[in-house]
Amino acid sequence: MSRVMIHPSDYSRVREAVERAFELFPQPISGRKVMIKPNVLRVSEAREGIVTNPAVLRAVVEVVEQMGPSSLIVGDNPGVHSYGDNEESFRKTGLMDAAKGYYRNIGNDAVKVDFNPAFMPAVSVSRAILESDVFISLPKFKTHGLTVVTGAIKNSYGILPGAQKARIHQAAGSPERFHEVVVDVFKIRVPDFFIVDAVVGMEGNGPASPDLRDIGLILASDNAVALDSVIATMMGCNPEALGFLRRARDLGLGDFDLSRAELIGELKVLPGFKLPPISGEAVFGNVAMQNAIHSRTILRPKADPALCTACGTCIEHCPVSALAMDGSLPAVDPERCITCFCCQEMCPEKAIALG
Repeated sequence: MSRVMIHPSDYSRVREAVERAFELFPQPISGRKVMIKPNVLRVSEAREGIVTNPAVLRAVVEVVEQMGPSSLIVGDNPGVHSYGDNEESFRKTGLMDAAKGYYRNIGNDAVKVDFNPAFMPAVSVSRAILESDVFISLPKFKTHGLTVVTGAIKNSYGILPGAQKARIHQAAGSPERFHEVVVDVFKIRVPDFFIVDAVVGMEGNGPASPDLRDIGLILASDNAVALDSVIATMMGCNPEALGFLRRARDLGLGDFDLSRAELIGELKVLPGFKLPPISGEAVFGNVAMQNAIHSRTILRPKADPALCTACGTCIEHCPVSALAMDGSLPAVDPERCITCFCCQEMCPEKAIALG
């Protein structure tokens, strides 16, 4: 039986809730490699409620520190509007300070893995995610114009560096298929533990809506399906109506029937919570949004001859071997490139531009 913690909290006393979460869901951290992934959608300020609040990240980092991991990494790959801005996204939001020196730009080292050929035959995944012994996901309690809920499962979309997220989005072609592909990404490396920042949530047309909602909770679980079902229920949405939860259940990743779960705390439906359309039309029907996504899928790396020193770092770190020297400059094979932008993130001279 899956369990979900629902614990009252505010940002001034979030450490108490985080400690309770680790008591309920013990993790084998001592001597292990730990990866902590907050939800860092884009460059923003913490008060906008778009990212996992720094207070939550700091509390998790401090608790994990005390357990003696062999290594600890904090990182994420931001979404469509902040590709290539990993470090700036962490700095602006306050998450860089909250990471207490454990931040790493996980967008500059990735591994090619096989994927669902109905969308893309392969994707590039941040190496730090795949090599972690304990993977802790810190989602934000938010809505999403395409999946309705951004929670435990959708937070894993950030294991993909760069614009390949946009390419997969475009390859899905419909809201229904995007629900499928989100789960396919999630199951590449299922996180071991989830702690959700639901102190201040987001309603309306997320994941960057200005409509914030004081909720006053920290949620936690070691099962994403049950946890997202609690989030959906709190939002006033029937979990069974969400395609990604149905697909996750069918793949044996969990059950969204909360009568089969143990809820540790009180589950209350938030009155009058504003949801985006279940159909996903808020994104797929938005021409400006679709144009923005398309504009990212056609970006390719190009070396600036004034800055490039031909060191070969970009070639060495390309997970799909899409770069090779053409004279004194690296050049990209546009057909092979999966737009992970590891080359841009890794270049020591910042000589890789996107065009």
